[in-house]
Amino acid sequence: MQEGAGFFRFSTDELPERDRLSVWREVFGRTVVKMEMESIGSGPFRSEAQIYAMPNLTVASVSSSPNRIARTRALAADGSDDLVLGILLSGQAVTHQGKREVSFQKSEAVLWSNAAPGGALYNSSIDFLTIAMSRTVLTQVVANIDDVLMQLISRDNEALRLLTSYVRLLQREFSSMSLELQAVTSSHVQDLVALALGATRDATEVAKGRGVRAARLLAVQADILANLTRHDLSIEALASRHGISPRYIRTLFQSEETTFTDFVLGQRLARVHRCLVDPRFAGYMISTIAFEAGFGDLSYFNHAFRRRYRATPSDIRAAGRRPDDAAG
Repeated sequence: MQEGAGFFRFSTDELPERDRLSVWREVFGRTVVKMEMESIGSGPFRSEAQIYAMPNLTVASVSSSPNRIARTRALAADGSDDLVLGILLSGQAVTHQGKREVSFQKSEAVLWSNAAPGGALYNSSIDFLTIAMSRTVLTQVVANIDDVLMQLISRDNEALRLLTSYVRLLQREFSSMSLELQAVTSSHVQDLVALALGATRDATEVAKGRGVRAARLLAVQADILANLTRHDLSIEALASRHGISPRYIRTLFQSEETTFTDFVLGQRLARVHRCLVDPRFAGYMISTIAFEAGFGDLSYFNHAFRRRYRATPSDIRAAGRRPDDAAG
């Protein structure tokens, strides 16, 4: 187990095999998530969870072998009024609360209440993403919140898809976020949750201008980084993959006071710079490094590099070698 400011991690892999089930049930189940938990699989049991506490919401990623969970009446009396949006990333699940039962699978979601008893059955290994928010907060932005409880949210829900990708990208950066940035991203997540559930008209307008824009920009930037070395990387190809217009992508970057072209250039130059100071790339020609970073014109690359770093690529590589030379 690992704890930090706003972060908790649990993994049975770090426990002796004989203790895994008991610690999972007692520590993670009853103490952390306030659930009665039972393994139902015949194979080796495994569970891992990462929980991130942000302003006004808690995000958790859970992967586990087949199991059954229950929030009993006694556990539900802990005073929490949180509403929890559960998004299944893989596997299948059946959840129940009161007289309602919902079956859902990959990329689908269900909203339930922590204030009432309920439970879920996972007959296969699962990967789960949950987002818990105060009922008070959600009722301010979602019309008729009780009508949304224990209703299947389809994988075709665009806001749900955007929310899922945005949160998964955020989880990679959580440990390095300042408190101020956590507060901003928390607002974005709340916006997307509200849209996925059916935000009021006023909340929808706010969300489209804030949460959706932030999520779209992060998704586009992640796509650029994943395809940075491709020489055919273009704003038109990005727009097609994300189902938005090139003009909208330009607007997203303008909101950050930059452009698509400048962002791509900056990331490619940074990639070359990292390689030049990394001893593992000492045997590579600079032109090869530049080409593999996505540059097709070496004259343009050299000019852009000197303008960005006030030095030539050869100067940067030489400077990176001097400490070793001096030590020798």
